[in-house]
Amino acid sequence: MRPIHILIALIVPLTWGFGFVSAKAGLGHFPPLMLMAMRFLLAGAILVWLVPVPWGFFAKLSWIAFIASTLQYGLTFSGLALIDATPAVLLVQSEVIFGLIIAAVMLGETPNRQQIIGMVVAIIGVIVILGAPSLGNDYVGMMLVLSGACIWSFGQVMVRSLHGAIGGFQLTAWLGIIAGLQMCVASLLIEGNPYPLIVSASLADWGAVIYLGIVMTVIGYSAWYFVLGRYPVPMVMPVLLLLPPAAILGAVVFLGETPEWDVLGGGALVIFGVGVTMIDKKSLPWSRQRRSISGLETDDPL
Repeated sequence: MRPIHILIALIVPLTWGFGFVSAKAGLGHFPPLMLMAMRFLLAGAILVWLVPVPWGFFAKLSWIAFIASTLQYGLTFSGLALIDATPAVLLVQSEVIFGLIIAAVMLGETPNRQQIIGMVVAIIGVIVILGAPSLGNDYVGMMLVLSGACIWSFGQVMVRSLHGAIGGFQLTAWLGIIAGLQMCVASLLIEGNPYPLIVSASLADWGAVIYLGIVMTVIGYSAWYFVLGRYPVPMVMPVLLLLPPAAILGAVVFLGETPEWDVLGGGALVIFGVGVTMIDKKSLPWSRQRRSISGLETDDPL
């Protein structure tokens, strides 16, 4: 990977990681569904003019938006409003494990031995976090975050049903518009009249909305699709393992959180387990170089 592309790839975990911090700050004023509605509508309004209209896919996109965005973010950020950003971002990493399980059940994609080992390690890490004394009785918040991670994984299986018919930017733009409208309706029904919150919001509150909509979604996803379109998935995916450290750093610096060692220990197990499931060692640059030097570079890895 070229140095400039490495820098672009690093934008992804930084913008997404600090997005958790920004969301946590924004939730101090805006309720979860309202905050996410403004985020997605802002991102969609910017991107929708740059991509084609997905004619013939609106019904399917509406279901995907409801599952993968409206329901998922409603659960995840409702949980984030109840617990610190550090355990929340660590628990969110379990979405990779949920994804493997759901793919095995719904698509018949049996995980290999390496992935099973990674899943076990990550699950142990989640259990450690859930049992951390420092979290007290915040079980509702933790369960909401885990439920959101599970729903997100289910939504990604639904996305795969599109079979590449819709591009990444196109999907981000139109899911933003559709999910944003869905969240507006849900917010009105569940959270009530948004007008008093809108007129009383401070510059910092609006800064959180702008960060989530433009920096985290538009810029972050642009960087993600840029590198994903140029390099193999197994080479790009490990960069997401930097997301939790970035979020924890932001939580410590900007939110004044002090993560306990039991939470960090469990989080380390989750990140390690997720890394084991994500990383294909045969696709790593040094592995490819070693096979080439040994004269073993082939389409059929031995």
